[in-house]
Amino acid sequence: MKRVDDFRLKFGKKELVPILVGGMGVDISTAELALEAARLGGIGHISDAMVPDVSDRRFGTKFVKDKTRFFKHNVDNSDKSIIKFDLGMLAEATRRHVEATMQAKRGDGLIFVNCMEKLTMNAPRETLTVRLASALDAGIDGITLSAGLHLGSFALLADHPRFRDAKLGIIVSSVRALQLFLRKNARLNRLPDYVIVEGPLAGGHLGFGMDWAQYDLATILAEVVQFLKTEQLNIPVIAAGGIFTGSDAVSFLEIGSAAVQVATRFTVSNECGLPTKVKQEYFKASEDDIVVNTISPTGYPMRMLKGSPAIGAGVRPNCESYGYLLDGSGHCAYITAYNHEVALHPDAKIISVMDKTCLCTHMRNFNLWTCGQATYRLKDTTKRREDGSYQMLSAEHIFKDYQFSIDQKIALPT
Repeated sequence: MKRVDDFRLKFGKKELVPILVGGMGVDISTAELALEAARLGGIGHISDAMVPDVSDRRFGTKFVKDKTRFFKHNVDNSDKSIIKFDLGMLAEATRRHVEATMQAKRGDGLIFVNCMEKLTMNAPRETLTVRLASALDAGIDGITLSAGLHLGSFALLADHPRFRDAKLGIIVSSVRALQLFLRKNARLNRLPDYVIVEGPLAGGHLGFGMDWAQYDLATILAEVVQFLKTEQLNIPVIAAGGIFTGSDAVSFLEIGSAAVQVATRFTVSNECGLPTKVKQEYFKASEDDIVVNTISPTGYPMRMLKGSPAIGAGVRPNCESYGYLLDGSGHCAYITAYNHEVALHPDAKIISVMDKTCLCTHMRNFNLWTCGQATYRLKDTTKRREDGSYQMLSAEHIFKDYQFSIDQKIALPT
């Protein structure tokens, strides 16, 4: 009976344990979590979502405070089009986060950064360019392009000296998305180093519509593998979404996946950035507590726990401090939904907004409990204490359980 450890992810001559820990923002996939994955011979992700805030927490910088002060005069204005990010500040925040992580890296694994295209920041092209280039400048091993098609992202990096040196990959949820990406970037003569195929059971934003349940990761993976084989493209394909045990991982490795990306089980690790009380909510969750809704301003369906405080919370849009989802015209679907409710209830002291949520504010405050479909199984991976709480796990324990377990068994902590 095979184990994940019987396989290796190959990048040229480099061989890795075929386990990637996904890049959960905002600093849920902490540097500490990514570093453990790399130390153990796999790949860890950090996320650059809301990286100025992450820098403030890690290093005591004041990027968010300075931005808030600069745009304070606009707080009561529903027009957020003037809210712009200082690109130098954005570059420094990214550099700090990535550089400190890379300097701490030990072991034979790699550290990648997850970069979301949907963080448009009222200047999509300019801010994405800075985030990508700054991560490469700071020495990141690779970049995973997520939350969007990223049709122009390679071109933004084409002149960077590490464009052909760093590992660059993309997350897709269909063959068609991969075809579009390859067609758009054909003139650059630079293929992605890996493709992550994310299925419908993943956590957070989904690359599907509300008909997500009609799709199946194994089927999509097989289609992508066959397409690349037909096109004679030797690109490692990595399965992601709903892979809960080492045996689950082996089943994908045996049908052509070069590695697996996992995240849900690491949300309850000691190294994960979620507050302890939120981790306990993940442990306690039942299958009925997991919902997919359309409250994200990005337009993507999103999976979360239905008890998330963010659902229905009508907080005032805080774009002066954050503003990561403002499009190139300074618009955000949450601002529209919020203003609509204020107009309907002008005298209300508390506003409820059910259509959308302020993703920036609630992700920053850990009030939006995004999760994978298998979250309800987390309670089966640990022990329950006498007080009713659940014992948290080390990232090393979870990683090695994926790496060495067989027969759908899960190793409980000692």
